[in-house]
Amino acid sequence: MLTVIGSGTLVPSPGRASPCHLLEAGNTRLLLDAGPGSVHGMARHGKPWWKITHLVFSHYHTDHFGDLPHLLFAFKRALPAPRSRPLRILGPPGLGARVEALRVAYGGFMVDPGFELTYHEVSCRGSWTDEAASMNIRFVPTRHTRSSVAVRTRLGSGSAGYTGDTGPEPALGAFFKGVDVLVSECGYADPPKADNHLSPTSVAALARTARPGLLILTHLYPPLDPESTPALVREAGYGGTVICAEDGQEFEVRGGKAGSQETQRVTAGRRRCSS
Repeated sequence: MLTVIGSGTLVPSPGRASPCHLLEAGNTRLLLDAGPGSVHGMARHGKPWWKITHLVFSHYHTDHFGDLPHLLFAFKRALPAPRSRPLRILGPPGLGARVEALRVAYGGFMVDPGFELTYHEVSCRGSWTDEAASMNIRFVPTRHTRSSVAVRTRLGSGSAGYTGDTGPEPALGAFFKGVDVLVSECGYADPPKADNHLSPTSVAALARTARPGLLILTHLYPPLDPESTPALVREAGYGGTVICAEDGQEFEVRGGKAGSQETQRVTAGRRRCSS
């Protein structure tokens, strides 16, 4: 299951929190980024924030990273029941230094929320596996910052890709090839004003190579409009299924094998965006 907790940007919005996406399979709950509003967003959408088992950061801009202290403070002070399962937090280079700065600023709960917590810095071309959780995570560099990454996750029987923030990057299409669902930022309108975010044209180019089961657009800055942007991606040459995310939307994410051909099945859940 994929739940969009935050589909927005750093621009304040009454209906779109900053980036945060929740993947669930069995007892494993993985967050991809935790921008401001993520913890309240999980509560608002009926997701048990206290059961998060893994958190992966794509980079350290505030709109993707800012709710980490809130999450850990909630673990320390607001758990509805004692917790024994560890929390694993992963990110590209720079994670340790930022956590130490937050510990100095906010207190010891950043490293000791009352149960086992581990931080893992992973190379921008690295991978990380948790066999007990049937999880594999792979990183590849993006051009947004010096240490920003895109993320590909295998969780249970499903696969998901997440661009984080990036500009046009030919290697990303192959990196995401065949994922069940691809969550892609689409920050700029065409022609883009810079090369540190994707636009409808560059999203379409990425998706033509990746060929995901479902393409979900997120992180749109004005003047892009959530209602019309999927059509812009299709007009730019992508023929697959594409929608624009909204907070609280859920998707079933399942993968399987049919002979030698992988099949993807992604079914919209209780809320749907316009396509």
